[in-house]
Amino acid sequence: MAGNLCLVLHAHLPFVRHPEHENFLEENWLYEAITECYLPLLQMLEGWERDNLTAQITFTLSPTLCAMLDDPLLQSRYLRYLDGLIELADKEIHRTLFEPALNRLAQRYHERLNGLRSYYLAKQSQLLPEFRRLQDAGRIEIITCAATHAVLPLLKNSHAVRAQILVARDDYVRCFGRPPLGIWLPECAYAPELEPALVESGLRWFITESHGVLNATPKARYALFAPILTERGLSVFGRDMESAKQVWSRKEGYPGDPRYRDFYRDIGYDVDLDYVQEHLPVRGHRGFTGLKYHAISKQAYEPDLARQAVQQHAGHFLQARRDQIRKLNDVMDTPPVIVSPYDAELFGHWWYEGPDFVDQLVRQAQAHTSELKFASPGAYLKTKPILQVAAPSPSTWGEGGHLHVWLNEKNHWMYPHLSVAQERIHELAVTVRETTRLMERALRQAGRELLLAQSSDWPFIIRTGTSPEYATRRFREHIAQFTTLYEQIRGGQVAVDFLENLEQKNNLFPQLDWRHWS
Repeated sequence: MAGNLCLVLHAHLPFVRHPEHENFLEENWLYEAITECYLPLLQMLEGWERDNLTAQITFTLSPTLCAMLDDPLLQSRYLRYLDGLIELADKEIHRTLFEPALNRLAQRYHERLNGLRSYYLAKQSQLLPEFRRLQDAGRIEIITCAATHAVLPLLKNSHAVRAQILVARDDYVRCFGRPPLGIWLPECAYAPELEPALVESGLRWFITESHGVLNATPKARYALFAPILTERGLSVFGRDMESAKQVWSRKEGYPGDPRYRDFYRDIGYDVDLDYVQEHLPVRGHRGFTGLKYHAISKQAYEPDLARQAVQQHAGHFLQARRDQIRKLNDVMDTPPVIVSPYDAELFGHWWYEGPDFVDQLVRQAQAHTSELKFASPGAYLKTKPILQVAAPSPSTWGEGGHLHVWLNEKNHWMYPHLSVAQERIHELAVTVRETTRLMERALRQAGRELLLAQSSDWPFIIRTGTSPEYATRRFREHIAQFTTLYEQIRGGQVAVDFLENLEQKNNLFPQLDWRHWS
């Protein structure tokens, strides 16, 4: 029997859009991800299509990421960002003229960035239609996520969970023209109380961390290598531990190979500040530009050596999966499924060679099609396998397998505010009957503000300390803006200028249905 490899790339960024500022540091999170991750992955997929390679992989495109990719303001700002990088690469070609190794890299960056710009313009700055086309052609499966990537078990409110899932489903239909069948539970955080909303939304399957399936009741007959079925009819796939370790492990993971490009060594820190400052995220302050000339070995980065590493690691990964499948075929009476989910931003952003690694996986696997098949979880379920009924265990892929990262001594103060706001929007949803057009707009915007406050990114950033001031300010702003709208709606007097400002700034989910909180 052939085995199935389900490669799942979870693409998500928090909603960061600041039209009130000409330049905003945190918007660069999106621009960097488009340049280093999303565009290269799309080019990779089109390469498979061109070469008639049969491999289906799965993408999560979170609703907040979709909103930003589809936003004209951010699209125009991204082009400005890309033009600035091309200008910097051109300057680097002249600066490194007498350093041959660096000069070759500068020329490669210049050529690559111009190619990405041409590709982006050829798509008319619209990436979502290209993802949709690839899904319609059967090349990929796109699944949804919670509306703003909230850690759903921590909401502690069935109406809040329901709204996060139903708003996400509605927005997926708007973007991709069909209802989603799979969902990425943010942070793989599962609890049994999530299931009613998942079933109501029409979803069919989701992924848990390994212990979600391994600790199921009764015990999962095939461990992680076949999905289980909940009593409500949801299929549950568990994350494979071995393939996760080979990529994610700090000691053994492929991205740590010394031949690969060093993420942290950037000319934004290495060259004269006056020379580079107009290309920095914040003028006058050191930061990443994206142009990096060193490998993890501390030597000059050599693309040919990195390419050798990619080929070796892709071959090693595939051989390990084939070995797994052979062993599993000895003890299983159904084709095994190996589910390997990763953050999409790892591939290209944190691990520069990551898209090449995925590309090599598929190209090398073509010689072993009888042993290994790239398929999405949804495609596997269409083969109508007989599944064992079992109850998954609560789980998350957070540190230590629990939710401490999102609920701890640094961010616990956020949850009482969310609890009050969640009860208030439920109150509005069940008590408001007759509305004016203005009141409808206010109710929709109140929903947007609460959803944005629930984002898992804010407590995560506060916990890790990367941009805690920004995350704290964003959370407080959304709670305050929700509270003001709530009081105006209850009082029957909505301030038009205040509402219009919020609608212009936080403009995601244009078709949001506030009755989802009822």
